[in-house]
Amino acid sequence: MLPDLSSLSPLVLRLRRWMQRGFALICVVVLGLGMTACTGVNQPPRSVLLKALGLQIELTQSAIASSLDLDAAGAPEVSRVRVESQEAMTLADHPGLHLSGRFDWRLPGDRVRVDSPFELFLERGERGESWRLAQPAGSSDGGHQDWLTFPLPIDAG
Repeated sequence: MLPDLSSLSPLVLRLRRWMQRGFALICVVVLGLGMTACTGVNQPPRSVLLKALGLQIELTQSAIASSLDLDAAGAPEVSRVRVESQEAMTLADHPGLHLSGRFDWRLPGDRVRVDSPFELFLERGERGESWRLAQPAGSSDGGHQDWLTFPLPIDAG
């Protein structure tokens, strides 16, 4: 049987309400942090990862085709991206991410879908609204990494 709350002093009632509100606030904070941990801090949207991987394949194809004096095969179909590690870093004084994992892809007209590992470097736009694919380009001064960057399309919406 529950005790009669009317017999408790107003101070005890205030203390009980304060503790209930404090507990509710702690639950909200813990749930919020847990949900943030699931999505990854500053992780780009899936569409950005798909576009970056597609562009990286196209750039590689283009370089190979050019050196062999062939035509590039076209835009690949990229799917099922699984990020296994993510690390915040600085790319030429801009915020960026180093991501690695696995993804599925296939060339246009090809029936075979390939499961491949990936390593991506992404540079965050100045206002945080865009992303650029970054590729290491040696070092002009022997001490700092130089980067080639390629803008990724921004989704309309």
